[in-house]
Amino acid sequence: MNVYRYFAVRPLSALLALVTLVNNPAWSVQTIEFNTDFLDVKDGRKIDLSDFSRADYLMPGQYQMVVRINKNELREQNITFMPPEDDPKGSVPCLTSDLVKQLGFTAAASRELRWWKNGQCLKLDSLKGMSARGDLGSSSLYLNVPQAYLEYVADNWDPPSRWDNGISALLFDYNLNAHTSHITKGHDSQTLSGNGTTGFNLGAWRLRADWQGNYDRSTKKGNSSNNWDISRYDAYRTIAALRAKLRLGESYLNSTVFDSFRFLGASLVSDDNMLPPNLRGYAPEVSGVAKTNAKVTISQQGRVLYETTVPSGLFRIQDLNSVTSGTLDIKIQEQDGTSRTFQIRTANVPYLTRPGQLRYKLALGKPSHLKHNTQGTGFATSEFSWGLNNSWSLYGGAMLAADYNTAAVGVGRDLLSLGALSFDVTCSRGTLPQQGMLSGRAFHLSYSKRFDEYDSQVTIADYRFPDRNYLSMGQYLDTRYHGNNHGSSKEIFTVTFNKQFPDMGISSYINYSHRTYWDLPANDSYNLSLSRYFNVGRVSNVSINLSAYRNLYNNHIDDSLLLSLSVPWGNTGSLTYDGHYNRSGSSNSNGSSNMVGYSDRIDDNNSYNVKSGVAQQGRGTASGYFTHDGDMAQLIANASYESGQYSSVGLGLQGGITATLQGAVMHRINALGGTRIMVDTDGVNDVPIRGYGGISHSNRFGKAVSSDVNSYYRNSLSVDINALPDNVDATRSVVQATLTEGAVGYRRFGVISGEKAMATIRLTDGSAPPFGATVVNKKRYQTGIVNDNGSVWIIGIKPGETMHVLWDGKTQCAISLPERLPPLTSNLLLPCNAVRSNVAADAAAEKENGL
Repeated sequence: MNVYRYFAVRPLSALLALVTLVNNPAWSVQTIEFNTDFLDVKDGRKIDLSDFSRADYLMPGQYQMVVRINKNELREQNITFMPPEDDPKGSVPCLTSDLVKQLGFTAAASRELRWWKNGQCLKLDSLKGMSARGDLGSSSLYLNVPQAYLEYVADNWDPPSRWDNGISALLFDYNLNAHTSHITKGHDSQTLSGNGTTGFNLGAWRLRADWQGNYDRSTKKGNSSNNWDISRYDAYRTIAALRAKLRLGESYLNSTVFDSFRFLGASLVSDDNMLPPNLRGYAPEVSGVAKTNAKVTISQQGRVLYETTVPSGLFRIQDLNSVTSGTLDIKIQEQDGTSRTFQIRTANVPYLTRPGQLRYKLALGKPSHLKHNTQGTGFATSEFSWGLNNSWSLYGGAMLAADYNTAAVGVGRDLLSLGALSFDVTCSRGTLPQQGMLSGRAFHLSYSKRFDEYDSQVTIADYRFPDRNYLSMGQYLDTRYHGNNHGSSKEIFTVTFNKQFPDMGISSYINYSHRTYWDLPANDSYNLSLSRYFNVGRVSNVSINLSAYRNLYNNHIDDSLLLSLSVPWGNTGSLTYDGHYNRSGSSNSNGSSNMVGYSDRIDDNNSYNVKSGVAQQGRGTASGYFTHDGDMAQLIANASYESGQYSSVGLGLQGGITATLQGAVMHRINALGGTRIMVDTDGVNDVPIRGYGGISHSNRFGKAVSSDVNSYYRNSLSVDINALPDNVDATRSVVQATLTEGAVGYRRFGVISGEKAMATIRLTDGSAPPFGATVVNKKRYQTGIVNDNGSVWIIGIKPGETMHVLWDGKTQCAISLPERLPPLTSNLLLPCNAVRSNVAADAAAEKENGL
């Protein structure tokens, strides 16, 4: 917005800052007086600055506003402003009990709250330091509440009282892939596959059905095949008080102790995603004693991770980030100038739980097939992990069924400088018709250690040794009902190692996995990766990567070696080289290939890469890949060719349809059936909206959906004001939402569309509205402020539009724009006809709001 446009729309914003003289210089003054002699106005008697003479004054009535508490935002709601009991000429917002519940007051603060208007509106002076003000320009209600009165809030996270279950909605998400290929000396084939989720949201409940299907046609076989299935039905909801998720229907066992299997039933699982981000997973607890009100600083290798001030006495810090590991430096700085330092050493293992925290998982039901048939008898299972103290965690669980039982118990231990370790034992007992009762045990050991001084980390995860007669529930069901008693694991061993060489700019990664069976050949996999960034002359951030793989599966060996080089080119592009060697004992695709290519990002929504080179036995080859993040779907197109061998073309489409009472939108998706936000641009189409992915645009009905959001996080979407059309303005360009899992949130941007022009407003007697009168549209967005002699710069001009002019605290007259607008290059003359008193309208608004 240029300077002229700003002062034309809001001339008083700068003017009043220069000419305001107040009775008392304190900012808390309620009444402001203006020296109107300073204003260059023809008729000094016709000046109405009443809207500016009282701090944050809004005319009594009902407004649709976004509620902003401190720096956080709640959804848009109807807010009624009315005179307080002790000031008939004032205007304060009525905070209803429903709104107050969303603010997240602590239990102690809630007991101090007082009410007025027959207990329907909160008294703003109930708590010291609490205040509220309305801003008509941004359609926002700003609430300032001392943090001591509110529940815990972290960056990008809100307490459960502010979680939004969204609105009722139907959704259909899909992921489609089509591919056709031509083999020069073989056959042609076409395939079409897809999967997705359809469902319905009602309140806190999410009903979902997962579907999948495919179609295959091959000229070599001379036939085609197709199938389509609903693979799962289920319903789930968040239970905020328990920080858990309740699921009913078909599901897979969610367990860190037992192997997963499919079942029909119910489960209640504590969900770490509902906790603040820095309370998720395991992290150390720091405790100590402060002699005075002290500052505690926690750092690692010079980087400050956490800093806070604590009162004198014992303190406990429990909200370190869960990824914190290694050696932490603790410094306590007292107010008397003294300081103390010490260190704690920690590591990360999945089975370690924060001190005092309990994680649990409960489930019951009957095992089931993919075809929705149940098998066997009913079962019940439970498991837990409990942080005993800063070093020890206890975990375990049990599963009970008529002919199968299993139980597990384990401990996790933070070994400080030696790392972290967990160990558990699982015992199973199952009765089989032909073999009778089989019982066995499985041992499981995990270890993790980060070596800060060497910039490396080693993890030994899932070292398991089951007895020959040990049966998981899945193995028991396969053996009893399908006669499949092969493939029992004997030993599972996995090691990963990460090492950084900062002086050389090299990162390394090694992974080794070994698995043996009681009656099958062993499987092994090796993975080595080395990468480095460096500069060559004026070219910065050149990257080179070497990756080597070996897989041994069913006595077949597959070896692969990849060398890749990437050189930045231009602002966003890269030149690439890929050298690939492959040797396979299970196919004829042995040999090497060398490819050069170019990749680039056209804009935020489009990217591509092309490659060409020499494949095995000197055959020429080429490929291309293009990705488009469209408003209605994500499109992925690819093509490849190898001389004398094959040519192929593929197309992928991923998107969704979300339908609500507010409208329906076709859109891109992030996760099938996942959380999303529908935004409303007040019927204005093609408004660019920026989230966490590519830019989206509102459809012809002024709606758009963004699925690039996270559950239980405070998500923000914004209008890209730099890309707005010339005839569109955004009075509120940012919206926020903290949504429960699977919710469809609904938020409205403040968008005004229409032409802009200078105009002169005349009343029925030929006079002009007073200086400082405001012009609003039917949605009560401010579209102009009257200057001297009725002149005004008006935005949002539409044929047939009706606008109102306000002064003296009420609506005085209405402007009816013609159905055919004249050329807007010259000054418009707009008659303003008197309207009836809006007392009745205000009373109706109060009744609608339950006041």
